[in-house]
Amino acid sequence: MDLAVINEQGQQVASVAASDETFGRDYNEALVHQVVTAFQANARGGNRAQLTRAEVTASTHKPWRQKGTGRARSGRTSSPIWRGGGVTFPNKPNENFAHKVNRKMYRAGLATILSQLAREGKLKVVESLGVDSPKTKLLASRLKSMGFGKVMIIADAVDDNLWLSSRNLRDVYVVEPHQADPWSLVKFGNVLITKAAVKQFEEMV
Repeated sequence: MDLAVINEQGQQVASVAASDETFGRDYNEALVHQVVTAFQANARGGNRAQLTRAEVTASTHKPWRQKGTGRARSGRTSSPIWRGGGVTFPNKPNENFAHKVNRKMYRAGLATILSQLAREGKLKVVESLGVDSPKTKLLASRLKSMGFGKVMIIADAVDDNLWLSSRNLRDVYVVEPHQADPWSLVKFGNVLITKAAVKQFEEMV
C-alpha cells in the first residue's frame, strides 16, 4: 500500500510504501462498530444513580385507610408506581459498562479504520510536523495551507510546542501512535501522520 506524502502546500510530492497488514486491510464494518462501541463504553464513568423506595424521602404514613374508600389499597407514597416514588430497579454508581475486546481485535480495528481512510484519500503523510514556538496561530495557518480543517494529527513524538499550539484548536487533535483510538479516527475523518509514525503503527499492529 502506497501512502501519499504531501508538502507544506498540501501537494503530493512523493509516496511511501506501507504495510498492507496495517494500511491495506479490507473494511470490516462489524469489527469497526465493535471496537468503537467498546471504546466509548469503557470510557463511561458510571456515576448515574437513582433512588429505591427505601431511599426516597417520603412519609411512612399510610395515604388512606385500607378498606371502604373505593380506591386501590396503598401503603406508602414512596411506592414505585406513584409519582415521586422510588425506582424498582435503579441505576447505581457501581454499574459496570465495560466491554471486553481482545488486544488483537482492537489493533485489527485500528488498522481497518486506517486502511479505509487511506483508500478514501483522507490519510496523508508528512516528513515531519512541528512548530518553532508554542503559538496556535502558527499551527493553524500551517494546517490551513495544507488544506486541512478538522484533522487528527499523529506524530511520532509530540513536543511541548506542538501540544501547546494545538490544544486551543477545537478541530485539531494531536496524539502519538500509541494514543490513537478508533473513536477519534472515525470522528475526525482526516488524518495527518508523520513518516516515523507510520513505521510505529506497523510495529504495533
